[in-house]
Amino acid sequence: MDGRVKRSKQSFAASSRRPREVTFFIDRSLGARLVAAALRAAGAKVEGHDDHFPQDTLDTVWLREVRRRGWVVLSKDVRIRRDKDERAALLDAGVKAFFLTQQGLTGEAMAEIFVRSLPAMARRASRSKRGFICTVTRGGQISFVE
Repeated sequence: MDGRVKRSKQSFAASSRRPREVTFFIDRSLGARLVAAALRAAGAKVEGHDDHFPQDTLDTVWLREVRRRGWVVLSKDVRIRRDKDERAALLDAGVKAFFLTQQGLTGEAMAEIFVRSLPAMARRASRSKRGFICTVTRGGQISFVE
């Protein structure tokens, strides 16, 4: 034996893998264009609510479909985040979701926050095997809620 240590090629391959690509779903509460356009310009895959659902589609309906497609929700809808039935619908559907914590932001401000948070959101979403709720602050800090 020559004293050399054999390294597994498999461990190198596993460590060099990129995170699974994430598709973000823009809830109607964020508007139809500005946030989506900014995220696309930053390199994200994005789907908009109005491209797939009528405006009056119940949250419980589109949440199930978004989960089925494996998309990650971006929203500022306080009702989904705080209302116990809406929150249960999101978590029961196994949806991964990021919610802005501050209301009354302009479209440009929301876009800036989500673009700044994009790498961290993509990392968290690609690593999690189950649904979750996270908040995103104006400063771009992400906190796990549930």
